[in-house]
Amino acid sequence: MEEKQIMILGVGNLLFTDEGVGIRVTEALQDRYEFPQNVRIVDGGTLGLNLLGVISEADHLIVVDAVRQGGEPGSLYRLAGEAIPKRIRAKNSLHQVEFLEALTCCQALDKVPETVIVGVEPEDITTMGIELTATVGARVDDLVAAVLEELTNLGGSYCTREEGDSCADSEFVRRI
Repeated sequence: MEEKQIMILGVGNLLFTDEGVGIRVTEALQDRYEFPQNVRIVDGGTLGLNLLGVISEADHLIVVDAVRQGGEPGSLYRLAGEAIPKRIRAKNSLHQVEFLEALTCCQALDKVPETVIVGVEPEDITTMGIELTATVGARVDDLVAAVLEELTNLGGSYCTREEGDSCADSEFVRRI
């Protein structure tokens, strides 16, 4: 049986404060953990529709992004199934609209990955700055934990990267 391909995709714009949270989470994942070959970490930035080829390769897709749902800044969200909009009526951000269009276009390729979006309510996505707000920055570890939980629920694995060490000699284990 072929292993399912799992992709963890961070999207956002690093130049607009909390808009870059998805990228910051994928950076933290790459710094702290190692993953087997069937798990891929991707910095999707603001590529939007250009991600079509990349996301169509996945069987399971875990997306990390700033998600505007009208809650308190720092609120965490998990969107799956019908909760993921097919299109956006009011733009939250340009990359988000194009990403959802790319996900919808996967239907034409007959390869729509099972998708979950893990996100945080941003405090500020309009101010130019490369640092997350304190509110959203304080939730990065919670988002990392949420992504790892989604990964293990899919049967995926990872190991903790110790300073300078590699997991290459050990079996991948599920642990936080």
